[in-house]
Amino acid sequence: MTTAPSGTAPAAEGVGPLLRAWREQRRISQLELALRADSSARHISFIETGRSRPSEEMVLRLAEHLDVPVRERNALLLAAGYAPRFPHTPLDDPALEVLRDGIERLIGGFEPYPALVVDAMYDVVAANRGVTMLFDGISPALLEPPLNAMRLTLHPQGLAPRILNLRQWRGHLLEQMERQIALRRSAPLRALYEEVAAFPVPEAGGGIAEEPQGPVAYFALPMLLEHEGRTLSFVSSISTFNTPMDVTVAELAVETLLPADPATAKYLQSRLS
Repeated sequence: MTTAPSGTAPAAEGVGPLLRAWREQRRISQLELALRADSSARHISFIETGRSRPSEEMVLRLAEHLDVPVRERNALLLAAGYAPRFPHTPLDDPALEVLRDGIERLIGGFEPYPALVVDAMYDVVAANRGVTMLFDGISPALLEPPLNAMRLTLHPQGLAPRILNLRQWRGHLLEQMERQIALRRSAPLRALYEEVAAFPVPEAGGGIAEEPQGPVAYFALPMLLEHEGRTLSFVSSISTFNTPMDVTVAELAVETLLPADPATAKYLQSRLS
């Protein structure tokens, strides 16, 4: 059974101020938005000031051109007096069985290299053996469900002491979270950001200021991870589902860690072959 989210803003506020806030956040003028949505600047102004009630189709069209996340499109519809359009199906619902199976095959096929799937709060919903192999030495408390990828990575009792270029990698992850907060305007995500940003940077690990070396460092920032006495080097890639029609699916992200040097690839192949 699917359910629809109630949205993050009260319907009493009206859809106009919400649309204006999204437009201003995207730094788009009323005229530019009108041209994109095949409307007029006058009509956009009337919608934003409450002088005109947009149709359901117009709300969805403006949300599309403003790149409003699927969850927030439901909030806009509610504020305009319409029913939510996009369901919010639990990932364990039978309706998503095909999706779950596809995810498991995808990350399983990526082995021996690490791959995981996270939701909007960076909670891990699936991971392959390449990921779990790296969990050695992590505090058992951090491994209790729901596993959170940001806590696992940045906590002093997580991977952080073994990330040799931690300051660089930590900065990369925090910037990534900041972009997601700006996109989704999520209070829970902001709270998670403030939590992990406050974690102390461990003094252990010696190579904490180590600069990445090798050809890959010229085009992507690798994560340098100490594992069983050797340095593994990974480049991260994140992908999402195209044109999702469900809130849950829209907020899933698949992260893969590609070996950044031949030694890392050879080691992982020898461990998980």
